[in-house]
Amino acid sequence: MTKTYSGIFPIAPTPFDERGNLDLEGQRRVLDCMVDQGVDGICILANYSEQFSLSDEERDTLLELCLAHVAGRVPVIVTCSHFSTGIAAARAKRAAAAGAAMLMLMPPYHGALQLADEERIFEHFATVAETARIPIMVQDAPLSGVNLPVALLARLAREIPEVSYFKIETPMAANKLRALIAAGGTDVAGPFDGEESITLLADLDAGGTGTMPSALLPDLIRSVFDCYSADRRPQAATHYARILPLINFENRQCGLRACKTVMKEGGVIKSDAVRHPLPPLHPEIRAQLLALAREHAPLALAWGR
Repeated sequence: MTKTYSGIFPIAPTPFDERGNLDLEGQRRVLDCMVDQGVDGICILANYSEQFSLSDEERDTLLELCLAHVAGRVPVIVTCSHFSTGIAAARAKRAAAAGAAMLMLMPPYHGALQLADEERIFEHFATVAETARIPIMVQDAPLSGVNLPVALLARLAREIPEVSYFKIETPMAANKLRALIAAGGTDVAGPFDGEESITLLADLDAGGTGTMPSALLPDLIRSVFDCYSADRRPQAATHYARILPLINFENRQCGLRACKTVMKEGGVIKSDAVRHPLPPLHPEIRAQLLALAREHAPLALAWGR
């Protein structure tokens, strides 16, 4: 029987040194820190991993390193998104062979205008599924510029057995999760949210069973998720209200750089560098982020000290 995944599956950041090279030892430390955060799984090579700045060779290096180093301690989701169906399928096949528990894919897109129609989107996911034969999570995010109607998502779940997980991070995510669960029924094995868990409580109320934040504070999100799962919603709401300012600051002021900044401060990695043309955090924003993080003391802020 296929295992159903739920819970907290954060995105692993990709550490670079100050010259922009991959920091492979830092990557191992990131993964160890994430396991110690008590996560239910880890997602690699996603947008918050700066996958868009990696070469194909670097992707392959990180794929092998991450799966070998995690070594089954938690399941690993590998992002394989690409505009080309053939390339996405080849990435998926490589990830499945390396031991990925699941794949995550955005619909095919390139810029604002090169978008596939619904039938080609269906064929894209069907081809990847047939190639890899492991569970697939559809990433429904504004970044792609592709509208994925609930009817299409439900069709993917109904007609492609491997497509059974959905990461919904569109505006009004709770409404879409609720509609997807109603339309997809038991074919939707894992309705997840994203966006650093900024709408987590509403999404859990809508029937969500998992969340995919950054690796900045999953240990603090754990208390929200566990209380909610134990039918203690008031306590979950209290925990969530406490950490929401940090989640909001990460989401609205920092983006993917927040986790790396906190992990550098906490001795997990040596550098919080991002690759050009992404700019570093403004010094004042960085100071405000760290001050707010110190109030909440996530494990990433102390793991390497």
